Amino acid sequence: MRAALIQLNVSDDPDENLRQVLGMFRTAVASGANFILTPEMTNCLSSSRTHQGSVYRHEADDLTLQALRQAAKEAGKHLLIGSLGLLTGDADGRFANRSFLIGPDGEILARYDKIHMFDVNVSETEVYRESAAYRPGEAAVVADTSFGRVGMAVCYDLRFPHLFRSLAQGGAQILTVPAAFNDTTGRAHWEVLLRARAIENGCFVLAPAQTGFHREAHGRGRRTWGHSLAIAPWGEVLADGGTEPGVTLVDLDLAQVGRARGRVPAITHDRAFTAPDGCSDGRPDGDTA
Repeated sequence: MRAALIQLNVSDDPDENLRQVLGMFRTAVASGANFILTPEMTNCLSSSRTHQGSVYRHEADDLTLQALRQAAKEAGKHLLIGSLGLLTGDADGRFANRSFLIGPDGEILARYDKIHMFDVNVSETEVYRESAAYRPGEAAVVADTSFGRVGMAVCYDLRFPHLFRSLAQGGAQILTVPAAFNDTTGRAHWEVLLRARAIENGCFVLAPAQTGFHREAHGRGRRTWGHSLAIAPWGEVLADGGTEPGVTLVDLDLAQVGRARGRVPAITHDRAFTAPDGCSDGRPDGDTA
């Protein structure tokens, strides 16, 4: 099975971004990809909540989702839309950061709302509060495709290994981690965390990423790390997209999942234990992933 990781440098203009991703989608199709993946925030990357509210749409009205579903149908390919910023209608005005798995008939096979919010102080000048603008999801998702089972995650989820454990134990052979990973933390942690999630669970990990400086007409802009990665179940890096926008191809042999788990069947060795004070079932209080 050939996968294509689309690496984007989106702006805060959804129409401009859609043209970019459709061009790369066509390149991936022409290269023989069966499964095409885009990064987090495929439709828009903006630091302005006001601008987000003006360009985001409800799922039923989102033009990026409609166009990419049609593209998948015309090409007869599976497509992971890494995520889209969407209106929710929630009383507090928060948006959804939602990933979509699209089938070759253009139908939505699965939806996943990002569970873990990027509320961090990277430095004195880099502070993020994703939960102020986006509501967290509540459910882990594994979906069936014609080539295998896919477990869905988004960006900051990467730092929560119990989520990936639940996906693997739910049958996932491929873990998807579309991201707009921060440049500073990406340099330090991106590859090592992705390799760890692959090794711990004996899964392929496919992580399409945003890259470079993202210009904004209505905000300050930000920089993302790039380096879309494909990782094998034994932990090898199969492909690295570098720092430029483009399409990275990788051929996957899903039999490697069974071989890796046969050698180290760790996902069958979990044991119940008494957690230390302040935790429940070995997980931080309030974390239901």
